[in-house]
Amino acid sequence: MRSDVVKKGIPAAPNRSLLYALGYTKEELERPLIGVVCSYNEIVPGHMNLDKIAEAVKAGIRAAGGTPVEFPAIAVCDGIAMGHVGMKYSLVTRDLIADSTEAMAMAHQFDGLVMIPNCDKNVPGLLMAAARVNIPTIFCSGGPMLAGVLNNGRRTCLSHMFEAVGAYYAGKLDEEGVEEYENSACPTCGSCSGMYTANSMNCLTEAIGMALSGNGTIPGVMSARLRLAKHTGMKIMELVEKNIRPRDIMTEAAFHNADTVDMALGCSTNTMLHLPAIAHECGIDLSLEISNEISSRTPNLCHLAPAGETYMEDLDRAGGVHAVMKELTRKNLLDTSVMTVTGRTLGENLEGIVNRNPEVIRPIENPYSADGGIAVLKGSLAPDGCVVKRSAVAAEMMTHTGPARVFDSEDDAIAAIYAGKIVSGDVVVIRYEGPKGGPGMREMLNPTSAIAGMGLDKEVALITDGRFSGATRGASIGHVSPEAALGGPIAFIEEGDMVSIDIPNCKIEMLVDEETLAKRKAAWVCPEPRIKTGYLARYAKLVGSAAKGAVLD
Repeated sequence: MRSDVVKKGIPAAPNRSLLYALGYTKEELERPLIGVVCSYNEIVPGHMNLDKIAEAVKAGIRAAGGTPVEFPAIAVCDGIAMGHVGMKYSLVTRDLIADSTEAMAMAHQFDGLVMIPNCDKNVPGLLMAAARVNIPTIFCSGGPMLAGVLNNGRRTCLSHMFEAVGAYYAGKLDEEGVEEYENSACPTCGSCSGMYTANSMNCLTEAIGMALSGNGTIPGVMSARLRLAKHTGMKIMELVEKNIRPRDIMTEAAFHNADTVDMALGCSTNTMLHLPAIAHECGIDLSLEISNEISSRTPNLCHLAPAGETYMEDLDRAGGVHAVMKELTRKNLLDTSVMTVTGRTLGENLEGIVNRNPEVIRPIENPYSADGGIAVLKGSLAPDGCVVKRSAVAAEMMTHTGPARVFDSEDDAIAAIYAGKIVSGDVVVIRYEGPKGGPGMREMLNPTSAIAGMGLDKEVALITDGRFSGATRGASIGHVSPEAALGGPIAFIEEGDMVSIDIPNCKIEMLVDEETLAKRKAAWVCPEPRIKTGYLARYAKLVGSAAKGAVLD
């Protein structure tokens, strides 16, 4: 066993003495040591139940003959971090999580790992660590929360909550109405109930083969989630015995499968940062061009919130991620020969799977659209690409040309939106919020929700070198690359310049002639970094382009 180096023989006697100090018995140390990476904390609603998930996982490990050893991973709640300096610390935790988990796994020589994440950067960070360490590993998330219910019976969720704030500033909702959303939007533990980033990544963990069926969709409050956790604990022992490792599962074909499921589900645009970063750890180049190619042949089958009025609990009842994948196999859109953590191929896993609700998961003959839920746009404003959640864009905004309203920070933009200075037809441009320029590439849920809450989501576009939340809807285009801080074209756009957006043809252009653009570029001076000390300053020096997953060089 890999752990023998800290358990066996006279040279390991000092190591054993420290393991005995933890209360482990000789009998326990004769079994495989399984690291249980638990992201439990008391600040993230999606993580408040992970202690119970960890106990169930550990019970499964013991039942199958292993010795579980728990250690923590950090996690940020994007919703609580939203709209202030805290959001600069969200994306950057992905790499902290990967680095710290790698350190713990290598330092203590575990035989296998069970990862217990749930929220936005926690899932990709642990997938990155799994690829790096490359010992048998399996994932079990904490599950999504249930949708809330308003007094009028309408179901609701976190994206509605943020939009309620915009409605308040537009005079469409009073304080009592805002308070009703406050008390209803997030009714249980779990990752927020729409197809936001956390649920997107948990579903894609299942799609890429690193988790058992149900990982992405079984609600966190359900006992089925605890049973899944116990089975996950049992399954890691089989993976250790067979020495099936993450890079045996996370192959190029598996990433293409995940990208395909991403398009069918209509996942968060943040997956276009995370999948390439995880692939990078596996030595695989997953470019934005590949994603567009996959999107062009993959129908969008689901419209979960914020794109529609269905929620994760509905997707689970309809058959979950595996039912979506089964629909995709009907047009041979997946490689079903890939290995998964079940120890079987994807094709074997999908045997007998049915779509139990064609209203939630549309049959492949009747999709919401013939192409995928995410589009990568390119053009003079974004030569290296930018990303939009096409499935959450109204038909009226699929093509749009309007004047740029330019802001050098999210804070300036949100102040203008709340003050009623943005009008129908405008294109809001928020720059110097990229991975380096932010630093940290903040999510822009506040401005997008304000626009939607004011009823302008079918009339106003937003473009940024930062990113958008999975809870965002409307023509919200993020990840503009190169970013402004690197002298990308977005740095040279000025107030009133016309911007053309053509989502069906994957184009985005700033309608400025080359001579004018050259003069602006010659006169441009990059602003001083906003943060010059601490982790964010180090991150800004090391981070690469959003077009490549914002990985650290």
